[in-house]
Amino acid sequence: MQLTFYKYQGTGNDFVMIDNRHHVFDKNDTKRIAFLCDRRFGIGADGLILLERHDSLDFKMIYFNADGNESSMCGNGGRCITAFANYLGIINDEAMFEAIDGVHKSKIKDGIVSLQMQDVNAIETHKSHVFLDTGSPHHVQMEAKLDHLDVKSVGRQIRESALYTKAGSNVNFVKKVSNDKFSVRTYERGVEDETLSCGTGVTAVAIAMHYIGETEKNLVALNTKGGQLKVSFEAYQKGYRNIWLMGTATQVFKGVI
Repeated sequence: MQLTFYKYQGTGNDFVMIDNRHHVFDKNDTKRIAFLCDRRFGIGADGLILLERHDSLDFKMIYFNADGNESSMCGNGGRCITAFANYLGIINDEAMFEAIDGVHKSKIKDGIVSLQMQDVNAIETHKSHVFLDTGSPHHVQMEAKLDHLDVKSVGRQIRESALYTKAGSNVNFVKKVSNDKFSVRTYERGVEDETLSCGTGVTAVAIAMHYIGETEKNLVALNTKGGQLKVSFEAYQKGYRNIWLMGTATQVFKGVI
């Protein structure tokens, strides 16, 4: 069986994208998903995303990690599927779609794809780190020597530590560049390695840095290995709302496998 796919990337966070409106792909085939995401034997990606029909919204997003398992929300994936839906002619410059964590708004303007994230009303502060959920769980900690850090090794230790349940957590290491700019490196569960960028991760970092007083700005730039993302938000009595993740999302190529 031949399968048409599209490859998208958002600041280096890359995805195999499949138009599954006619159910051409078996989403229960974990081994096949893992194979397609394999960088040596398959196409290669941090994850696989299916675009499916929705009864009342523009579309539905189903996201799988590179290990083949359906995962929690992926921010860069949400931005990339918005660009994909625009390419397919499903939407123009705005969308409303369902993901695993609920309904999201997104929009495209001047090459920037913006995704509205869910409100964050629970933030845990600890001596060494901050923990919060931005659609996916994130451990956030400051790291002075970010450039020289072995993110894969240290991230895995934290992800598998007693701090978290069997499901684990994504782990973000942060260095302050200026009052409204931070550098971020992320270890992603499911990928089980450092990725060039993580949308829910930089969202978590921006909110965490504001929460602990490292910035008073409500628009923060996040430098990742794959490029720069921006996060805007509104702080209110219960937490944070009107959270937007902003950056580029690009189709790399189309193929058949």
